[in-house]
Parts: sequence; C-alpha cells; structure tokens
Amino acid sequence: MEKEMLRYTQNRELSWLRFDHRVLEEAQDETVPLLERMKFVSIFTSNLDEFFMIRVGSLYDMIAMGDETKDKRSGMTPKEQLDKIYEAVAPLYKERDKTYNEIKKQLHPYGVCGLDFKELENQEKKYVKKYFKEQILPLLSPTIVDSNHPFPHLQNKELYVIANLKLDNKTMVGIVPVPQFVSDILYLPGHDIRYIRMEKVIMEYLELVFEQYEVSEKNYVCVTRNADIAPDDEAYSDNEDFRVIMQETLHKRRRLAAVRLEVAHPLSKEMEKYFCEKLNIEPKCIFRTKMPMKLDFIFAIIDKVPESMKRSLVDRPFTPQPAAMVAKGNVMAQVKKKDILLSYPYESMDPFLQLIKEASVDPNVMTIKITIYRLAKKTRLVEYLCAAAENGKDVTALIELRARFDEQNNIDWSERMEEAGCRVIYGFEGYKVHSKICLITYRNRNDIRYITQVGTGNYNEKTAKMYTDLSLITADQEIGEDAATFFKNMSIGNVEGSYRHLIVSPSSLKPKILSLIDEEIAKGKNGRVIMKMNSVTDVDFIQKVAEASRAGVKVDLIVRGICCILPGIPGETENLTVTSIVGRFLEHPRIFSFGKGEEQKIYIGSADMMTRNTEKRVEVACPVYDDAIKARINHMLKVMLADNVKARLLKSDGTLVKKPVTARPVISQEVFMEEAMNAERPRAIEEKRSIFKKVRNLFKK
Repeated sequence: MEKEMLRYTQNRELSWLRFDHRVLEEAQDETVPLLERMKFVSIFTSNLDEFFMIRVGSLYDMIAMGDETKDKRSGMTPKEQLDKIYEAVAPLYKERDKTYNEIKKQLHPYGVCGLDFKELENQEKKYVKKYFKEQILPLLSPTIVDSNHPFPHLQNKELYVIANLKLDNKTMVGIVPVPQFVSDILYLPGHDIRYIRMEKVIMEYLELVFEQYEVSEKNYVCVTRNADIAPDDEAYSDNEDFRVIMQETLHKRRRLAAVRLEVAHPLSKEMEKYFCEKLNIEPKCIFRTKMPMKLDFIFAIIDKVPESMKRSLVDRPFTPQPAAMVAKGNVMAQVKKKDILLSYPYESMDPFLQLIKEASVDPNVMTIKITIYRLAKKTRLVEYLCAAAENGKDVTALIELRARFDEQNNIDWSERMEEAGCRVIYGFEGYKVHSKICLITYRNRNDIRYITQVGTGNYNEKTAKMYTDLSLITADQEIGEDAATFFKNMSIGNVEGSYRHLIVSPSSLKPKILSLIDEEIAKGKNGRVIMKMNSVTDVDFIQKVAEASRAGVKVDLIVRGICCILPGIPGETENLTVTSIVGRFLEHPRIFSFGKGEEQKIYIGSADMMTRNTEKRVEVACPVYDDAIKARINHMLKVMLADNVKARLLKSDGTLVKKPVTARPVISQEVFMEEAMNAERPRAIEEKRSIFKKVRNLFKK
C-alpha cells in the first residue's frame, strides 16, 4: 500500500515550504498596501524560523539517534529530507531579500527609510556616533575567542556582531552580542521615519569596542537552534509540579544544537570553517541574507507612521462587529433559547466573555470548566474565571503547559488562577490537550442544566481579532452531558472515554471522521465531503479521501498550510480539489461537512487531520444541529470555495497556483467583513418590527 500511496502524497516539510512561499507571494502582491506587505515578509520570516527550530530540529534529532525511518508520504530518510529542505530554502532567501528591498524602496517616498550607514547624512552620522558612545558602548559585553577565552554560547535567534581581530601577529575572533534590552533600531532626528538597525551601528563602530586590535571581516550573525523539546514524561509523572519541569524545558531550549546560521555578508573560507566547527554544522546550513534577521521592529514603525499617511499604507481599519446571532442583554438567557455561532474576527469575542462574566455572578451557576491552550498576555477571560472562583463557583481550568512557545505565559496564568481559588490541572503523559471547550453547569429548579461552548480556536482575545475561527455555544442537554463526561475523564486521566455527540481524539475523532467518509463513499457520485483545516498529514485520512475520490465522491479540502495529499492524480484523486487561502486574517477554523441537504452532517472543532492531532492530542469536535447555523456555515464554505483572488489551488505536482478569474473577483475574507458590517442583528430586527407594528396600527386607526 505504501508504494501505491506515494503516487498521490508529498513530503510534509516540502509542502510546508510551499505554503510559506505562498505567504511570501502575498508580500509581492502590489494590490496589498505597502506596510501590510512588509508584515507578510515578517510572517514569512517567523514561519521559516519556527520551521527550522521545530521541523528541521526534529529531523536532526532523528539522525542523531540513528533513526533512518522513511517518511510514509515521500519515502525519504531524515537525511534525504534535510538535503531537500536546504536545497528548497536557498532560493527562498534570495526571493525574500528581493521582495523586502523592493518594499523598502517603495516606502521611501512616504518618509519611511531604513538606512545603511553610508546612506546617512553627515549630521546623522555625528548623531549616531554620539549616541553609540554614550548609550550603547557602555552596555556592550564583547568577548574574544582565543586559547584563554572559549567560544561563547550563541543564544537562539539573538544577533551577534563578529570580526577577525589581530594583535601582535596573533589572530582571534571578536564577538559582541547585540543587547536584548536596547531598541532594535535607532530613529534619526527629523520629521520623517529614518532609522538604522542597531547591529549595523555596532558593526560600524567595532573599532571603538576592540580599540587595541586591528579589525577586519566585520559581520553580524544569528544562530537558529533546535527547539523541539518535549518534556520528559517520566519526570513529569514523578514530579508533583509540572511547572518545574516546564521551566527546566524552557532553559534547555536555549542551549540546543544549532541547525542554521544566518550571516549578513559572505564569510571567508576560514571564517566559514571556523563557525562550522564551533557550531557543529555544515556549510549548507549557512544562509546569507541582505535583509534584517529580526523583523519585530516593523510593527513599531507602523505605529509611528502618521495617521494621515497610514491610510494608504495599511489595510482599511476593521473592528470585529457585534455578533449577528446575539442581541444586547443577557447572553445566558439567549443561548438557553437558541444555539449561537460566533465568527471571529468578523464578529467580536465579547458575547462569549460576557457569558463567562454572567456565569461568574449568577447564583444558579455551580461550576465552570474550561480547557486552555493559548491565552493573550492580557485577558479578561482569566479575570472572570478568577472572579467566579472568588464568588464561590467551582472553577476548573485544564491548562496545557506544553503549548509551544507559550509555555511561560501559561505558567504565569496557572499561578494566578490557583491563587484566586481555581482548580488548575494540566495535560497528562503522552497527550497534549489541544481542545477548545468550556462547560457551564447551573441549577434550574431541581434540574442540572448545561451551557457548552466548543471552538475552533484558542480563548485568546488578541488572536480573535486576527485569526478566523468559529465558536458554537449551545444549551443542548445531551451535548452538555457529553462535555461533563469529558471533563470528568480529563480529571482522572482517561483519554478513552465514549460520548454520544462529541467526537474526541485520540479515541473517537478519527474513526468517526473515517466512518462519515465511508457513508459518502457508499453514495458514490452522490457523495459529498467538504473539510476545512490548517494541515493534512494523517495517512489513514489521506487513504480514505483517495478511496472516496475513486468512488466518485466530490471532495473539497480547504487547507491553509501543509497538505500531503495531491489532487488530480489519475485513477486516485481525480475528484479531489485542495484550496489554500492566505489573506489579511489567518485562516484557522476546522469544519467537517458530510453529505448534502437534510442528510448533511456538520462538525466544528479543534483538530487538523494530522497524526499528532488524531492520535497524540486531546481534541474535541461538536456536531452542529441548528438549521440556521448549518446554513450559515454552508454559506461560508461556498464563499471560500468561490474565492478566486486570495485562494490558490494545489496541483498534482505539489505547487500552488492562482485560480483563473473567469467571473467577478471574490475575496472571501472581504465578503465576510462586509456581511458582518451589514448584518441585521436581533435588536435591529426587533426595532424594525416595532416600527412596522406602530405604522400598521396608525393605518388601522
């Protein structure tokens, strides 16, 4: 079966790089405002950083352990995958550098100028030198590397200015860390936004740092290290406080093996050999870049641009709108009558936060339970949960401390919640808890009732304005009973629980999805499957989709990122299309639709069809029973499949290509923004009915 599969599958790492190239294409799109294009360069760069830290790091680990297991989707060994990755990344660097420089030039007429030292005016050079001597030089911690001074540890993703030093016929290397606590850029005096990056300033005046030395081969570099740390499950099970283990993990991450070295200027053969030996890397791991290695300063510059000028440089402002399905007033009372769907960021997260706030003071509410994966730095949700605990509610928060790169934030919030009296529990051995589910239990006379929320994205108030996600809130009693069982199972470490309505990995989610596809296979050409996800890598799912395609089922996958199944392979996936949408907001919902008409079944949830989600994580998907919400989700899927501007089609060779624009241009995210701004909300409808009633009564008189 594996050989047969190779005909319609591709390597996940190369698929990911093709997706990141799609992000870079957005930076090259001249219809996108200039500063937004610069943001996409930044997103491309941070994506690539994480790719090296996690995916490339994992492959290095496999090689170090002597693991020569071949990738099921491409038949390549870890070493062969690494070779292909480095080969694919090199041209991306050149394309990114060219894109960045073109955008930077186009910003000059707007007074936004990133400058090299040689481009500074004489007065600016004097200002920079004075600033360096007074504000930067005293903060530097230079070191030399010779027989008495060992090569220092270069921290992950930090900048270092380097040079060859010579003194009394002795040569050595000088290294100066760019201080983390100074600004990445130095703004120059004047009305325009003229700036120079700090690493360039330090490099220019390196002779003042190493005064007694002859300085040559000045450069600045940045090391990327393997960050694919998984906490030691055995240590975790033996340790009473998982936070201790996670703190040690974060410390360890800073010191792992190097997987990439970025340099600003070409290294001499001697310097290249030197760094390869010191970092234990090969020359292919060294990448030259002509643009900044860290781009966080871009967002500070955007904030500094005058409002009058900013209008033409950024996307038109958009504020999440009041929810179409929620009227002003008590949210708990409304959801008891009818299911509610929130669509972020087109609609505000406020109704869900309002629901938790109401529950925190409602005398009939007894418990609030929630799973937390990522939170914002400032979050009203935690305030309301803490208030609920302080008001005597039983509040349980299952916080996943292994949310990659958010570990410290989650540690801090877990401590805050415990102090307020919340019961805080963590994920358990072998499984990350990635679900997004919240359960409110209240007493209605003598009965126990439930309000359940299941989402596709995190309870993060910041990303809810930037990521597209769905949040379903229902008072369905049986779904609530399932949610109560789920939280009981999580409390006792049971990942094999059974549920009537919710589908939960690692136990039932994948089997249920596969069985639902089987139902469509049985219908042959009348079968229909539409699924929206971030990534597709799960081999069982891929095989089932190919089987459905061979049976004549029309299958549409909307996959933002990695997709290891290839459409259009003769005799295998001819009835499959794969669409990727990259736009102003990060596409994030997971929607699973099977069948058509009255027989259609729709689920939303937290899981992608990746093996890690289906087998190694706790994920929850919830059925949608409300007809109005079903219709709304169907409309969303229809609009996304009609997108012919920001959408790309995956081809059988793994490339992503533009759709032909044969009809009017459709940008799905803009459609949803317009619909959110023009939606008739319950209160407005009631007001119209009231006016109509008054007018009708006047005519009667």
